[in-house]
Amino acid sequence: MSIELKKVSKRFVDNVVLDGVDFFVAEGETVALLGPSGVGKSVLLKHIIGLIKPDSGEVWVDGQQVPLLGRKALALLRSRIGYVFQNGALFDSMDVFENIRLGITDEQQYADKDYCIQRVKECLRLVNLNEDVGSKLPSELSGGMRKRVGISRAIAGKPVYLLYDEPTSGLDPVNADVIDSLIERLQQEIGVTSVVVTHDVRGAFRVADRIALLSKAKIRAVGTAEEIVASQDPVVQQFLERDLEMAVIQANEVPTGERRIGGR
Repeated sequence: MSIELKKVSKRFVDNVVLDGVDFFVAEGETVALLGPSGVGKSVLLKHIIGLIKPDSGEVWVDGQQVPLLGRKALALLRSRIGYVFQNGALFDSMDVFENIRLGITDEQQYADKDYCIQRVKECLRLVNLNEDVGSKLPSELSGGMRKRVGISRAIAGKPVYLLYDEPTSGLDPVNADVIDSLIERLQQEIGVTSVVVTHDVRGAFRVADRIALLSKAKIRAVGTAEEIVASQDPVVQQFLERDLEMAVIQANEVPTGERRIGGR
């Protein structure tokens, strides 16, 4: 029930994105993958779900080597993985209920309308949204609410693994805290094995058991928040200092009247 990348390398033309990367997430653990924007964090995440194949190295999920799986086996594995997209990736033509229902991976359950009603209701509850949100269109929701609906869809199929791609990007600090709280609570309530891709140091320190820093195609540091802070690697220290500066700038740019819980 673990996730492991062994010596994974990936390049796109002349751009080396991953260079011999080792990455491990134990069963029930949450690991945050930190790094600047554009460094390859999302590429690593897509290797886990089999959307991208490595040029070399191995990708193991659930005791299976992902790049070697056939179509049916890969589809079965993906049914055990919930994926939270960076921009929510909701379908504008569908209401929230149908968007969340798409996350139900079992065909019989998906066809059972009564089951879907109860499951969507439960998923909305888990992300602190009222049942009546199900009848709204994505365009009627705030950015924070759309993020939460995206998480609802990711957990609708009762996954064993949850992959978050920049879950707090584009949100003000208060709404980012709301999403971080949800990630923490979901970990406690449904006990999934999670990877959180982010460039937000504060959020990573809050939600993760361990943290990995990806920089210049390599994992530069892995450890608890305390171990990362204590690292003497200048690349790690530079990243931490830059994130602190950005957090102060972002907090000062958000008008007081816009700091509302849940994006309402």
